[in-house]
Amino acid sequence: MVKDYEAKTEKEAIELAANDLGLERDQFDVEILETQKSSLFKKGFVKIRVHTLENNSVEEEKASFSERTSYVADPLPQDEFETKLLEFVGSVIEKMGYDIKTEIIFREEHKLGIKLNSESSSILIGRKGKNLDALQLLANVYAGRLGREDIRIILDTENYRIRREESLVRLAYTTADKVRSSKNSILLEPMNPFERRLIHTTLNDVADVETKSEGDGLYKQVRVLYKGAR
Repeated sequence: MVKDYEAKTEKEAIELAANDLGLERDQFDVEILETQKSSLFKKGFVKIRVHTLENNSVEEEKASFSERTSYVADPLPQDEFETKLLEFVGSVIEKMGYDIKTEIIFREEHKLGIKLNSESSSILIGRKGKNLDALQLLANVYAGRLGREDIRIILDTENYRIRREESLVRLAYTTADKVRSSKNSILLEPMNPFERRLIHTTLNDVADVETKSEGDGLYKQVRVLYKGAR
């Protein structure tokens, strides 16, 4: 689903969207459409576009990338939508100055996976996957403009998503052990919504620790706390 919101500041616009949709901030992506600063004759405003999953797909997003993906034998696009999407992703990366080949790696009812084959994969991934996340957001925005707001586009290269998941699960358990020993809280590095959900889900059944997200914007931090702490 795609909806637009306008408020005085980006924070107020995001809060307006969250309240209207009845979602947590982790459950939608934000595209800044327009920003106008205040002047003598005009009031400032920020206009955003929110991209979110359909309600029946929210719970599916909590599953890990490796668990929910079913790899397909045919990497070629099967229809006009897939063809245009692969062309769009490829053209964006080529305009960045990198050679690229794109292919389909999995298809599900509300998800489509695209693999980026490039000698510059490390650059496309970026620090902590931020470049890959940015490219993925652009792909989802474009999919919405093609009339497919119902589908979630996931980009991957060099199996980064799976490797990152495994690393985060290890981090979650290691952090829980440290919190349990020290009986203090630990604040983890800034993460995107999917990564934060993975930490929350991993530690959800650990009896003596709890987690909460802190901060503003897309990249928040997860704090792991000892349940007995005050």
